[in-house]
Amino acid sequence: MKYLVTGVLIVVIGVVLAVTIFPSEEKRVKKQLRLLSEWVSKTPGENAFTLLQKMKDIGTLFSEPCELKAPDESISGGYTRQEISAFAGSARSHLSRLDLTFHDLHIIFPEREIAKVNLTARLIGRSTTGEQMDEIRELECFLKKMDGKWLFNQIEVVQVLKK
Repeated sequence: MKYLVTGVLIVVIGVVLAVTIFPSEEKRVKKQLRLLSEWVSKTPGENAFTLLQKMKDIGTLFSEPCELKAPDESISGGYTRQEISAFAGSARSHLSRLDLTFHDLHIIFPEREIAKVNLTARLIGRSTTGEQMDEIRELECFLKKMDGKWLFNQIEVVQVLKK
């Protein structure tokens, strides 16, 4: 009996360690969303070094090219990592505060190396001139697993019907 209890305890500890050490694919996708949120967000008084590091980091989250589909066709298209980083840096330079959050995540894996994420993105900020911004968009994101890392491959702004 003593050996049976010890054996079961070892198996339970092994399973708990495996689950915490080796996160699920869903957790890895959520981590990429969390990193994007963290690196896009800006706090008042952020120094230039932090800004440059975040811009560099943002590019690492995207495949090359990453396809953007939006109702405004002028911004739809394929973008390189450098273009995404530059665009994010330019947008952030006009803001004194910015906070990006993701809500209502629905993650599925239609193929082995593809993740489809439907979510609500909220962008709250203040321009350098003091103008408030509060935007909410429904997004459909496709992430592709490349070299063991989930990268944003396509982002589409979903048109929501208004009453």
